[in-house]
Amino acid sequence: MKSIAYQQPGQVEETRYERIHNVVFDNDKEGSLAVASEIADLIRRKAEKNEYAVLGLATGASPIKVYDELVRMHREEGLSFKNVVTFNLDEYYPMQPENVNSYHYYMHQYLFKHVDIPPEHVFIPDGTVPLDKLDEYCRWYEEKIKEFGGLDFQLLGIGRSGHIGFNEPGSNINSRTRLITLSHITRVDAAPAFHGLNNVPRKAITMGVATIMEAKRIVLLAWSKKKADIIKKTVEGDITADIPATYLQKHPQTTFVLDTEAASKLTRIDTPWLVKEVDWTPKMTKKAVIWLSEKTDLPILKLTDNEYNQHSLSGLIAHYGSAYDLNIDVFNLVQHTITGWPGGKPNADDTNRPERARPFPKRVLVFSPHPDDDVISMGGTLDRLVEQGHEVHVAYQVAGYSAVSDEEALKYLEVNNFMGFSNNEINHLLAELHQENRVSDSDLLKKLKASIRRAEAIAALRFLGVKIENIHFLDLPFYDAPEVHKRHIGEADIRIMENIIDLVKPHQIFAAGDLADPHGTHQLSYETLMRALENIKERDYAKDLRVWLYRGAWDEFEVHEIDMAVPMSPDQVLKKRHAIFYHQSQKDLVMYRGDDVREFWMRAEQRNKELAAQYNKLGLAEYEAMEAFKRYDF
Repeated sequence: MKSIAYQQPGQVEETRYERIHNVVFDNDKEGSLAVASEIADLIRRKAEKNEYAVLGLATGASPIKVYDELVRMHREEGLSFKNVVTFNLDEYYPMQPENVNSYHYYMHQYLFKHVDIPPEHVFIPDGTVPLDKLDEYCRWYEEKIKEFGGLDFQLLGIGRSGHIGFNEPGSNINSRTRLITLSHITRVDAAPAFHGLNNVPRKAITMGVATIMEAKRIVLLAWSKKKADIIKKTVEGDITADIPATYLQKHPQTTFVLDTEAASKLTRIDTPWLVKEVDWTPKMTKKAVIWLSEKTDLPILKLTDNEYNQHSLSGLIAHYGSAYDLNIDVFNLVQHTITGWPGGKPNADDTNRPERARPFPKRVLVFSPHPDDDVISMGGTLDRLVEQGHEVHVAYQVAGYSAVSDEEALKYLEVNNFMGFSNNEINHLLAELHQENRVSDSDLLKKLKASIRRAEAIAALRFLGVKIENIHFLDLPFYDAPEVHKRHIGEADIRIMENIIDLVKPHQIFAAGDLADPHGTHQLSYETLMRALENIKERDYAKDLRVWLYRGAWDEFEVHEIDMAVPMSPDQVLKKRHAIFYHQSQKDLVMYRGDDVREFWMRAEQRNKELAAQYNKLGLAEYEAMEAFKRYDF
């Protein structure tokens, strides 16, 4: 297992931009196991000396797999927590401990109730303390930490605004445990767990920056591409109160534990030629030339030796021979990604096309995590595939009910009598929809909201010409976990995915490769598909199967990553917009926008137009819009 033990980065050329030690893992599971191992070693060392191991603990999605591994170690390896004392970073205010969204509830669900830690050794900020007693309580919390000798180990996550704990932008490096007001971005990120932004508390109690900085060892976790921007700013930028996590540059024993996506924008990973000699593979060469074209604002074919030399790419020219030949080769690579025939063009030379000509027509299976990701992410391509005569199937992986607002559900309930609900059920639903501060939806309300999304999905695909009998609602069981963070893939999920692939026996699969949605549903849907593909890869039909990944409302592939770009005319852009409009429940009252206030159709349309403009600036033909895909080799 890769060690995360702190080592001084020194002046190593590769890390000269970096001001915080970091270790990059292939995925969050591997990183979490390494962190759990370090924590377990600390607990055991302290136990041997008959001392307390004083841990500062974080909540949220990032540390869940760390806690899972610590629980496993307790059950299977005898790791005892009897000498452990814990202090949690924060808690919403006001907040009852039994509320499923409280951090008190979270810590007991994920860790404390599964291990032998003495209850009197657990300290979590109290969200029920009266406001006039809060300052006194915060001072008491600080004194308790000191009473146990300070924090031996502090586990952190990082918000997209750069907050640690709930120390929002503007927090002072000398701040202590206190009541703070949450930023809008922080509340938006918490909205899925609270069933909407309006239900997220506006305040919280948090340890201060100074309290955190006094810990003997700090480990910060960051997973997924949505953390990549803030990780780059924190690790490579100046120390600033605008990004409180940058204060950690002053801590002598801090390590950031990252997955490849979260680390993807660090200089040594994103543009390695700026810090070291690189192996000029075709993939790296394509990335560097596109980067240089965008950096200099010159089309690929206008780049000269001078531009390469001035931007740390002299080694590439030396490797390749001349800018002229290099430019032509990369230009052709990019040009060959463009096709108006996403299913392959019949009776055509497919040597330089992204998709093969035969067989034609193809059986196409489109996986959509939610019942609108298909039209948002690849509505124009769907339209092309249907128009060009392919047998197109669409499979919606989850029901999507959690993204339907109560207002939208109430509207449908009041105007429709075809849902099959009895008068008694309708009365129960009306009462539930008018209930304030509801923590979760009943099964009946989930059924109503899921029915709304099914009807919208069918209407959108009917508009695009997909046959009704080729629309499949998989309702993967993982989605029905009572808490978002407790969703796990099971054998039933994988079996359902295998069954639909076996049924269609596709020549092409299109699936979401966008892992940045707030719920994490896309990532679990992706992982379920990957495991199903692993199971079916030896079957006869799989030998002729190609898998294409798209990205959705939250993200887009970089140009150098794209293997197929499908242009859209102005009319097709409007048709795609119309298809998205059929998802009315996700239009005006969309539950989870993230920090982008635009509706999903606006995001998709703008992104598609920006991608076409990027291609045009590289020197390619000018199109109205483009949808992008990356080939997955399984």
